[in-house]
Amino acid sequence: MILFPAIDLVGGRVVRLQRGERSRMDVYSDDPVAVACDFAARGAHWVHVVDLSAAFQEDEAAREANRRAIAGICSVEGIRVDAGGGVRCLADLERLVSAGASRVALGTALVRDPAFARQAARDFGGLVVADAAAEDGWVRVNGWRDGAGLLLDELLVELAGMGYRHLVLTDVARDGMQTGIDLGLYRHAAEVAGFPVVASGGIAGLDDLRALADAGGDVVEGAIVGRALYEGSFTLEEALAVACPGFSRQNEDGGPAC
Repeated sequence: MILFPAIDLVGGRVVRLQRGERSRMDVYSDDPVAVACDFAARGAHWVHVVDLSAAFQEDEAAREANRRAIAGICSVEGIRVDAGGGVRCLADLERLVSAGASRVALGTALVRDPAFARQAARDFGGLVVADAAAEDGWVRVNGWRDGAGLLLDELLVELAGMGYRHLVLTDVARDGMQTGIDLGLYRHAAEVAGFPVVASGGIAGLDDLRALADAGGDVVEGAIVGRALYEGSFTLEEALAVACPGFSRQNEDGGPAC
């Protein structure tokens, strides 16, 4: 199972939100590149980076600070970047690819601009990731602030038809709350979509990571860890050991992709 330490960005700072609410934000660092370097030094192969300023359509200064941070994170040796947040047109996607992102996540555009979402899947293949957020079975968009009037199951069927094979699924009610995971949600989503998901939201401890890893690669491709990691519920090394037993940086090409 891939472990994705999260780096959420607002105005160039590393933050975590509770349930995606901008007003409930904790700041953890003013140096996102240093955070990424620390993750890499401690064994991470991937990081999950979200441009919240773009997602919330904040001012240009905040968005430019995030663009610089993302470029810096992408330059860190030894890690791959799964980046998203506010990717709503081809130019946004291409900018992240040019910055060095190994995966680019599309969220709101999956619902609001299906023609672009379809083109992205067709032209970029496995480089693009569907980034879906749901609460009580209903899809949320626009930085999770708005309902989409669409059931998650309906969206998953559409994504499979578009050709998506990577999916970040965020449980909005649990995100940033450290309340534990809803494993049944991810099992159901993988069954409906026909491919495994990256689980996001609610991870509180190592037992949650064990449950996700034990679900198997046909259900869970990876897990995103955020607040629990930043607040010391477990160390990155402990999380990597659970997510990917036998992991070592020496087997990066042929071993587990943690």
